[in-house]
Amino acid sequence: MYEITYTGIEENKEYEETIKKVIEKCFKEEKIENSKLIITINLTTPETIRKINKQYRNVDNETDVLSFPMFEKEELENKIKNKEYNYEDVLGDIIISVERVKKQAEEYGHSFERELSYMVVHGFYHLMGYDHIKEEDKKQMRKKEDKILDELGITR
Repeated sequence: MYEITYTGIEENKEYEETIKKVIEKCFKEEKIENSKLIITINLTTPETIRKINKQYRNVDNETDVLSFPMFEKEELENKIKNKEYNYEDVLGDIIISVERVKKQAEEYGHSFERELSYMVVHGFYHLMGYDHIKEEDKKQMRKKEDKILDELGITR
């Protein structure tokens, strides 16, 4: 279902528990908990995420979360609908700057757990093919994100 790696920061069981809870809820909500889809989540530093952002998106800035989906939305929807799970498939990669998550939690006045959970669910829905460039798409994505966090009791 998921794999967590660390680049430039120490492993942390609390982070892992939060991620586990959120990813399991996301998979259940999208009815893919019995699939063989896998997400890799890398927890890292601002410097590392900036390098990745520059290398893959040509944006020379630090950011909070990056998502790299392996499927187009329609392709993934067909895979799920037809239950094409004969072997493990990588749904995609989520990269999170833990330091940025800490800063944003302070800025927004909520817990680190809430901000990390939001980064995970936000990254997950990008992997599922959702985006927030157009306002209508943003509303649809936010509704899904809020539902997951509300049901987990992770509020602002």
